[in-house]
Amino acid sequence: MYRFRQVDVFSSEPLRGNPVAVVHHADDLTDDRMAAFARWTNLSETTFLLRPTDPAADYRLRIFTPGGELPFAGHPTLGSAHAWLEEGGVPASSGTVVQECAAGLVRLRRGDEIAFAAPPLVRSGQADADTVDRIAAGLRIPVSDVLAAEWVDNGPGWVAARLRDADAVLALNPDFAAMGELNVGVVGSYPRGGDADVEVRAFCPGLAVPEDPVTGSLNAGIAQWLIGTDELPPSYVASQGTVLGRRGRVQIESVGGEIWIGGATNTTITGSVALG
Repeated sequence: MYRFRQVDVFSSEPLRGNPVAVVHHADDLTDDRMAAFARWTNLSETTFLLRPTDPAADYRLRIFTPGGELPFAGHPTLGSAHAWLEEGGVPASSGTVVQECAAGLVRLRRGDEIAFAAPPLVRSGQADADTVDRIAAGLRIPVSDVLAAEWVDNGPGWVAARLRDADAVLALNPDFAAMGELNVGVVGSYPRGGDADVEVRAFCPGLAVPEDPVTGSLNAGIAQWLIGTDELPPSYVASQGTVLGRRGRVQIESVGGEIWIGGATNTTITGSVALG
């Protein structure tokens, strides 16, 4: 039996964020068992906490979608850090947690909410015309409705499209077959004065997750793109999950050129799971 938590991430309201399944002390689990459990939970991500191999890290994390393993993902990073701390984990440095994952070391800061430092992009730059055509086809919109498109890949393969406003994002009814293997993020701004500055949606059928409720990695990439081009301010709030009945709120802050992605984390299930 393995200690287990399910943590709701990016919402202060119960059951309105994105859940991640977290298995503690999973060092003796095989890759096949991890993958099988991730398929069984059928959540966007399932994670496994292990002893670190890098002496600079507090723990090591493996992250699986129902379709396979990811080198990095955002809401699993926050939820797993929350679970590790709640289980009694003590970081080497007070106020900071260091996670080891396939993408390298990820720093997290502790405060009222946990936040992670956005990892460097492994692919960036403007999307070419063929990719924009595929994005538009997958979103069922004219190419002219895509104001800009950029690779913002920090591990999961994200390419992001900016639409005219939040209403255009909320109205999307994607064609996942046309989207193919693209993992597409979409962002549009709200009028000033609301509780969120932008609406974000994340479509990743290639990872066996047609629409992810609330997505830390995508929001990190979008922030690096649009704060960098002054399309968004150094600090803002992203809403995500609205069309899925969620109320995700992602806190984005740029400090000294470094992007931090944070949000609420709450344990909803605690217990043990049989994976033998």
